[in-house]
Amino acid sequence: MIEPQDRRLLLTRMEAAQAETQRHLGVIERQIAARAERLTITDRAKRRQHGRSASSWTNADVRLFQQHVAELALARRGEIDALTRKLDRQETAIAEFRMRHRVSAAWR
Repeated sequence: MIEPQDRRLLLTRMEAAQAETQRHLGVIERQIAARAERLTITDRAKRRQHGRSASSWTNADVRLFQQHVAELALARRGEIDALTRKLDRQETAIAEFRMRHRVSAAWR
């Protein structure tokens, strides 16, 4: 039988690992969005010039941005899929641990 202190420590470690995986996935998503924005700005700047008062993002820019996001996400899909699967496994492991040891989510 695992002591309550050890259970708490083990659960804390599992939750910390899950949070780190979520942070890593968030970093990748932000990197993709930032790169897509830079690509969009570069592509559109080559095609037109506008004054200071003009809007910098048009509907065409938004579509181009979304296209860049899709392309970059596709290029990194292996990494994204691996992290998503890892996150699913971690969530399952935490839920099973809580069920097995009768620990509620509010217990910390």
